[in-house]
Amino acid sequence: MHEDIRRILAQITALEAELKERVHEHEADLPYRIEGRRIEFAGDVRAAHRRLRTNLLRWLAQSDWRNAISAPFVYALIVPFGLLDLSLTLYQAVCFRLYRVPRLARADYIVIDRHRLDYLNAVQKLNCVYCGYVNGLIAYAREIGSRTEQYWCPIKHARRVLDTHPRYARFVDYGDTEGLPLKVRDLREQLRDPADGSRAGN
Repeated sequence: MHEDIRRILAQITALEAELKERVHEHEADLPYRIEGRRIEFAGDVRAAHRRLRTNLLRWLAQSDWRNAISAPFVYALIVPFGLLDLSLTLYQAVCFRLYRVPRLARADYIVIDRHRLDYLNAVQKLNCVYCGYVNGLIAYAREIGSRTEQYWCPIKHARRVLDTHPRYARFVDYGDTEGLPLKVRDLREQLRDPADGSRAGN
């Protein structure tokens, strides 16, 4: 890997760590605290939230008809997403064990907590549960896919790819045949490092 690319990747990693720290500092000022798996608001905040909730019938009456028509198409996707979730669980249990690659914790990606907000009505809460599940599942699938790609085929494409996963920058250049087996072996070993995280080789 070129030294300037390595330097830029190190800068990106440092900036991401700083961003997470700043977000965490900001969250400390918000009117809730997390105790284990529970999120606790102060009593007066919860009461204010309840007053802000829009009545379900009024909310439905004010909703755009386009949203109502699209709902069955949106929610029908729960079947393929559920099958994907099951498939990923089985895939990790078998393949990652065989590859000696650390398995991902599903709960780190699929976070469902917005339904506890008292200013949301029942339909809004259901929508938030669904979106949290599906988008978390997609992030979980992407990370499993990126680890698999790093294990089996860590070679960049000839064409530019939009929005690559974080591991991609460390892959072997397209057409670079010199020492390919050794480079692939090194990338596999990086995957087996429990501290690997989402950016191999940091």
